[in-house]
Amino acid sequence: MAALNVGKTVAQYAPESVPDLLVKLCEAFQFSSNATCVDNYAAGSFGAIWTQVLALADVTGLDGRYICNDLSSTFCPAPATSPLNVTGLFPKPKPKNACAPKASGKRVKVLHLSDFHLDPRYSAASEANCSAGLCCRTNVHATGDAVGQVTVPAPLYGSFKCDTPYYLGLAALQAIAPLTGTHGNSSVAWTVYTGDLVSHDSQNQLSRAYTEYAEVSVYDLFREYIGSPVFPVLGNHDSNPEAIDAPHSLPGPLGQQFSWNYNHVASLWQQNGWINSTTANEARLHYGAYSVLNQYGLRIITLNTDFWYRSNFLNYINTSNPDVSGMLNFLIQELQAAEDAKERVWILGHVLAGWDGSNPLPNPTNLFYQIVDRYSPHVIANIFFGHTHEDQVMIYYANNGTVQTSENALTLGWIGPSVTPLTNLNSGFRMYEVDTGSFEIYEAYTWFSNVSSFPHLNVSKSGPTYQFEYSTREAYNISWPEASPLDAKYWQAVTEAMETDFSLVEKFNSFQGKSSVLTPNCTSAACAKAKICYIRSGSAVLGRQCPQGYGSVQSAFDPPST
Repeated sequence: MAALNVGKTVAQYAPESVPDLLVKLCEAFQFSSNATCVDNYAAGSFGAIWTQVLALADVTGLDGRYICNDLSSTFCPAPATSPLNVTGLFPKPKPKNACAPKASGKRVKVLHLSDFHLDPRYSAASEANCSAGLCCRTNVHATGDAVGQVTVPAPLYGSFKCDTPYYLGLAALQAIAPLTGTHGNSSVAWTVYTGDLVSHDSQNQLSRAYTEYAEVSVYDLFREYIGSPVFPVLGNHDSNPEAIDAPHSLPGPLGQQFSWNYNHVASLWQQNGWINSTTANEARLHYGAYSVLNQYGLRIITLNTDFWYRSNFLNYINTSNPDVSGMLNFLIQELQAAEDAKERVWILGHVLAGWDGSNPLPNPTNLFYQIVDRYSPHVIANIFFGHTHEDQVMIYYANNGTVQTSENALTLGWIGPSVTPLTNLNSGFRMYEVDTGSFEIYEAYTWFSNVSSFPHLNVSKSGPTYQFEYSTREAYNISWPEASPLDAKYWQAVTEAMETDFSLVEKFNSFQGKSSVLTPNCTSAACAKAKICYIRSGSAVLGRQCPQGYGSVQSAFDPPST
C-alpha cells in the first residue's frame, strides 16, 4: 500500500509513465511471467485503466486494501463488507402483506441463452489442448511443441478448452425451434440473453473493432434464428478492455470513455426491433442497461453488472460507496415505478451476485440483496444471470438470509448454461414455461450437446446434435404441487431434500456441467454442504461465508487445506 501511494503521485503528475512502471514492477516482483506482465499492464492493455485507478483511488484507505487484495491475497486479505445504511434508500416503505399475484393459467415458452462467446478465429485441426491462451487457434501449441505441431486436433464443432466456432453456434440456434417446439404458431414468446458475446482472448488480441464485430455477428444470428424479441445484457467480455466499464462519476471525459459501446449495442438492439428509440436512448445513458415493458405486460429491467465485478478495476475507486455508478439507484427507481403500476418484473444481469462469492464485490451485491428483499415477492418474479457458463440457481431470502426457511424464501436467481464449452463443459440452452399472469416459471427444460463426441463426428454427413438433459420439476422428485411454480420456495424445498439425500446434490452437480464427462464428482459430505450453501447465497457476503473450493465444476474441486 505504501508503493501504491508512490504510484498515485506518479499517476497524478506523469500518468504516461505509469504503464511502463507497472510492467517493470510486475516483472521485478514476479506477479506473473514477463510476457503476462506486458499483457496485463501495458498502456494498450490495462495499464491505462490502472493509471486511472492509482490517480483517483484512496490508495491508503479502503480502496488501497481492495487493490492490494486484487494484486495478491497473500499481501492483503479481502476487506470486510462495509456497513450499509438503507435509511432513505427506498422512495416508499414496503407494502404490508406484499404477495405475488395469482397465476392466469396461460403459459408461454421463454428461451434463456447465455455466454455465446463466438470465436471467429477458431481453426479446425489446430491445437485443442494448448498450454496457454485460448486453444483451437493457429498461433497456439501444446506444452513442449512448436507452433504448427498439433497434438490434439480441434474438431470442426468445438472443444473443451475453446470458445464457440460458428459451426457450433449455428447448430445450437438451429436446434432450438425443433427441440423446444417453438416454430410456426408456437414460437418463443421472448428470449433473455444474459451476456458475453466475445471470445476469451488475452487483452493484447482484443480491440474495440473486434468487440463490435462479435456484437454485430451474434445479434444478427439471434435475429435470424430466434425471431422473437431478445432482451440482452452486456457481459464482462462485451467491452474493451475486457471487463472494464467506467462510472459517469469519474472526472471529465473519463466518465464517458465507454459510451462508444453503449451507443453501438443500443443501436443494434433498436435496429433488430427488440427495443424502441426511447429505450435505446435509456440504454445509452445507463451503461447499456434499460427497462422495458414487453408485449405480455412483464417489465424487464437489465443491469450492467460490471459495476460489481471484481475484475472491473475501476470499481476500486470509492469502494465505500456501493453504488458509485448509480446503476442500483436506476434499479430502485424502476422497481418503485413498477410497484406503483402493479407490474411484475424480471431482472437480467450477467455477473451473478452471489453463489460462492468469488466473482462479485461484497458492497454492491449486499445493496442489491436489500433491493431484492424490498421489492419481493410482489414485484420481482425472477432474476437471471450468466457468466459462470454453468447451470446454477440462487435463493434470495428476507432479512439478509439470516433465517433460511420456506417462509423467508422470496425470489430466485437462475444462472443460465452457456453455449460455449469453455472450460470442460458441454454446450447448452434452456427454455422456461412462464405464466402470463404471475410471470412465475412453472417448468424449466435444459438441452445440451455432448462435446466429447465431436472428435468422432463424420462431418461430411452430420453435425453436433443437442439432446434433452432434464426437466427441473421432475429432476429432484420432491412431490411439488403442479399448481405451484418453480420459485424460491421450490428450491428451498430442494435444498432441504438435499440435506438428507446427497444423491440430489450429485445430480445438481452433474447438471451444473451440463452432463460433461469432465465434471468432477460431488459425493462427499463436504461438497454437498458447500453446494447447498451456495444455492442459498444470493450475495457475495453470504457466498464467502460458505465452504470454499467447490464452486465451479470446470476443474477438480480445490477446498482449502485445514
